[in-house]
Parts: sequence; C-alpha cells; structure tokens
Amino acid sequence: MNMWDGVKRQLRSVIEWNNPTANELFYRWSENGNEIKNASTLIVGPGQGCIFVYEGKVQAVIQEEGLVTLSTANIPFWTTITKFMQGFDSEHKVGIYFFKKTYILDQKWGTLSPIKYDDPKYKFPVSLMAYGNYSFQISDPKSFFVTIVGGQEHYLVDDFRQMMNARLNESIAHYLANAQLSYAQIDSKRQQISEDLEESLSKEFQTLGFSLIDFRIEGNEFDLDTQERIGKIADVSAGVQGANIAGVSYAELQRLEAMKDAANNQAGAAGMMMGMGVGGALTPNIIQDTMPTAKSPKERLLHLKELFEEELITQDEYNSKKSAILEML
Repeated sequence: MNMWDGVKRQLRSVIEWNNPTANELFYRWSENGNEIKNASTLIVGPGQGCIFVYEGKVQAVIQEEGLVTLSTANIPFWTTITKFMQGFDSEHKVGIYFFKKTYILDQKWGTLSPIKYDDPKYKFPVSLMAYGNYSFQISDPKSFFVTIVGGQEHYLVDDFRQMMNARLNESIAHYLANAQLSYAQIDSKRQQISEDLEESLSKEFQTLGFSLIDFRIEGNEFDLDTQERIGKIADVSAGVQGANIAGVSYAELQRLEAMKDAANNQAGAAGMMMGMGVGGALTPNIIQDTMPTAKSPKERLLHLKELFEEELITQDEYNSKKSAILEML
C-alpha cells in the first residue's frame, strides 16, 4: 500500500449500507477497514438501523434514518502522518454494524417430528405434523448483537430462522400435546391455535430481541395409522346414521347388509344366511327375494319409510309392512 492510498483512506468520510440483499439481517461495514475518521458521515437508510462499536464497546444504537456525524479520537491527516511508519493503522478501532428494521416476512416453520398424544374423543393415540409461516422484526438490536451476532461480518435471515425453528418446534409440540385437540377439531380451531401459539412463542422471540408477527398454521397432517382408524369410525358412524333414517337399529342394519352380500353371491346365499344366524328354513320365495334382481330388505325399509313420510300409507300399514320385512331376518 502506498502513501496516497493511506491518504485516501483518511479522507474517506461517508459510511452507508448500499443494496442489502433480502437474506441479510446484520452487516458489518468494512469498506475502509476498521479505521473511521473524525467527523465522518454515517447514512442510515430507510428500514435500517446501525450499531456503533468503538474501542470494543457498543457506544450507540441508531434507530432513526438520516445523516449522523461520528466523533472519534482520530484526526484526518494528523493520524496519517503519525502512523506513517505503522502502515496508516490507528489503535482507535470502530465497528459499524447495520441491521434491518423492516418486517422479515413469510418465514417457514414445520414440526421436525410427529407430535404424539391420545385423542380425547376417540381414545386412541394419534401422531400429528403441522407447518406454517411467520414474520418477525428486530425489536432490541443491541441485545441480539451482543449475545448472538458478536463480531460476525454477516448474519443472515436463514441463520435466524434455523436457530428459531429449532426452538419453536419444542414449544409447538408442547402446546399441541397439552391442548389434547381431537382429530375432528384441528381444522375448525386452526385460527385459535395460531393465536394461542403466537402469544406463547412471542416470549421466545422477545428474549432474543425480536418481535413475532403474524404466526400462521398453513396445514396439518395425521399419520396413516390415525387416518385409517378415523376412516373406520366414519364408516360406522355413516352406518348408524343410515339405520336411524331407515328406522332400524344398527344391529338390524348389519344383518340386512349381510343378507345383501349373501344375495350377491348366489352360489352360497343360503349357506351364508345360515352362517350369519338368520336361522329357520328359507323358503324359495325368501331366497328369490334376496337375489340381486330383487330389492334388499334395507332398500325395502327405506322405500317403505319414504311412502309413510309422504303420507301414501298409514301408520298401521307402515308398522305391519316393517314387521313383515324384519321377520325375514
């Protein structure tokens, strides 16, 4: 380095963070080395803040945008002359660290492993995964700078998200496991769950000097075993509902379904019915009625109920016909 390079360094007086990338959260200004001259001008742009470290200590946190005049023990040219033999280096070191004040939007999160608990409604174990996004903003830059960033030249949004997601995962799992929400409740209560988690997780962010904004759950997913169990329960529930509509018990409906299945298997219809406990000698007429070409008892009951509801038959006629059909079981 020649003498003129050193002189130009002494004359350098404008400090700013030009064109920060979307992934930068903290940035150490180092265009002119560590030596900042007396009365240099600091430009803090819109959505930016600045931490001024002088001789190893945080001296100021600048939150307002605009121009700031810095005062240090360095005097232009005089330092150049006295430090000529030392390569134009001064012992009065400073650090200028810029940081973003804007909202950092749409940060993805997701549970790293299934959250396991017993479903309070169906009384069997479930495994739940969830994912979503959140936004955040720096609220206490000095605290985070001192405890996390330190002397790093760059600290990225990706670094923060990776750190926070590991912390959030435990809190989210703890909340969902203790909330004991049933499989059937998760989707309908998603907004309330998001609000509860945002309130809880805000404490984690505040301890590091950040504000959590707009925490959202975008989706959730139960494991295959849980989905299969719920599917079976849904089938039974649909069957019970169908029995109620038909005016028969669920047990009676199951017997009707068994007769229908046996009728569809013509070769073994009679044996199937006997095996299902239908009992009694099956007359040719009854067997014929259970063949695929005839209506099943369930279909007859449903049709009979429709006739009654439409007032095409009387109550006595409905009861008589219903009894006749059920006697076939």
